[in-house]
Amino acid sequence: MSKSLLLTTVLFLGILVSRAQGQTQSRSDLEKERAAIQKEIEDVKRSLDETHRNKKETLGQLGLLQRKLRLRESAIQNINSQINFIQGDMNESWREILKLRRELDTLRTQYEQSIVFAYKNRSSYDFLNFIFSATSFNDAVRRIEYLKSYRAYREERAENIVQTQHLLQGKIDGLKVTRQEKDEVLKKQTRERSILEDEKKEKDEVVSRLKSQEKDLKKQMVAKQKQDQKLAGTIAAVIRRAVGVAAKKNAGAKAVAADKTANKTAANPGNANDNPTGIANAAKPKAPPTVFETKEDVRLSGSFEKNKGHLPWPVSSGTISMFFGPHEYIKNVYHNNQGITIDVSPGTAVKAVFEGEVQSVFNVSDVSGVVIRHGKYFTTYSNLSTVSVSKGEQVTTGQIIGRVADIGQLEFLVSDDKIRWLDPERWLHK
Repeated sequence: MSKSLLLTTVLFLGILVSRAQGQTQSRSDLEKERAAIQKEIEDVKRSLDETHRNKKETLGQLGLLQRKLRLRESAIQNINSQINFIQGDMNESWREILKLRRELDTLRTQYEQSIVFAYKNRSSYDFLNFIFSATSFNDAVRRIEYLKSYRAYREERAENIVQTQHLLQGKIDGLKVTRQEKDEVLKKQTRERSILEDEKKEKDEVVSRLKSQEKDLKKQMVAKQKQDQKLAGTIAAVIRRAVGVAAKKNAGAKAVAADKTANKTAANPGNANDNPTGIANAAKPKAPPTVFETKEDVRLSGSFEKNKGHLPWPVSSGTISMFFGPHEYIKNVYHNNQGITIDVSPGTAVKAVFEGEVQSVFNVSDVSGVVIRHGKYFTTYSNLSTVSVSKGEQVTTGQIIGRVADIGQLEFLVSDDKIRWLDPERWLHK
């Protein structure tokens, strides 16, 4: 095989391999995403099974059904992406098959021409006449080398034809496998769409029954809103106290530092005339310090921020039934959640999502809660039946701080020193 042809083939194969690796990686990511979605759907199913045992529709159940629908739609979207990748592979395979067929036709034509030429000059007389008609010995040697090269060229053409045929057949076989794979994925898509339609009907039935209970639901929502307001007020008071304590500590530290500076100035009065012109220092003014400015607080705040989107869940398994922010669950029934509501089994262990200091252990109505400070950030865990930590205690990531009450719902909130409510889902690991 000639060097140019060999180089072209190597480059072509290299491009195909790198492209295949990139698509394989993307398809692998899609498979992982699909597995994660299916796992979450199973978690939601388990939570729904528990609510079904109560034989009474609730807004929590509706929230779970809406969650399951969104997950099912995500699963269908994932399958659509897989189909697009498979179709892309099929299109690429077709392009390669057409290219190989053109190359095979060219090789066959060239080989046929060389065979015809060899047939026309097949006699030993013609061979010897071609050599002995040389004008010199060196010319005769060159003619012999030419004939050898021509014979090698014909053999190379034949070998290229065989190799190209093998490549072509391999591509055709691979295309058949890819078609089968696409058919299987299309069947999955059909099944998921059918399940989605059934789940939509289930959700509509629950909504219909809930509408008949609109008055009771509004009462329940009013009660929850009052409970949430109490919880928000308690957390706000905890944060204000923490800010006040930190501010007093900062003021005391600054007063001590000022006394030390004054004592040094009194001991060395000459230093007071270091700037006889009275011109103010041209250095840029420093930014005002934060309230939580100790080295430990700065470290915790920075580390907490860096882990946004990677914090562990406060429970080992559970499903969000009420999301952060304002939502209309059914017509005329609204709720603005300042955190997220996670449905879990009663008695489930609740864990700290990050290291920090227990800022408060409190009671709201007949349930308990814990606020942990992570520098300037605060996480709150409410609806606990028991608490296993105390105020001022240092906790580590993953440490058990209590257990979920009989209500089977954990209220989890994230806030900062300005009492701003942050979406906990954006902080937790997906």
